[in-house]
Amino acid sequence: MAIDYGQKRCGIAVSDPLKIIATGLITVITHDLPKWMSNYIQANEVEKLVIGLPLTLGGDVNEVERFILEFIAFMTKNHSSIPIIRLDERFTSKLAANAILNSGIKKKDRKDKSLVDQVSATILLQNYMYSL
Repeated sequence: MAIDYGQKRCGIAVSDPLKIIATGLITVITHDLPKWMSNYIQANEVEKLVIGLPLTLGGDVNEVERFILEFIAFMTKNHSSIPIIRLDERFTSKLAANAILNSGIKKKDRKDKSLVDQVSATILLQNYMYSL
């Protein structure tokens, strides 16, 4: 599973059981994420959690990182058996927007920011799986 963590929304992506294909699952309002994750983990197996590392072009950590660290503390405390992997998420939103644009989706649907969040999480997870 991968999370594209944002201050308002978090895109969630999961892989197939064979870990070949990453697919966007849902976009969750950020303040609902801890409860949503706990419910999801109760109902589904989560082997690993990939969370984007929000770096600037200069390599500095973005301000959203402090919120991500709070979420990681929640996960470590409540779901300690799930390893958390951090992965550079620079350009995932840009790549997601381009992928959506090139997919032929209607202009109205392309403006849905939750779709960009899901596709960003999908790219993040796919990048992680490619690195294995």
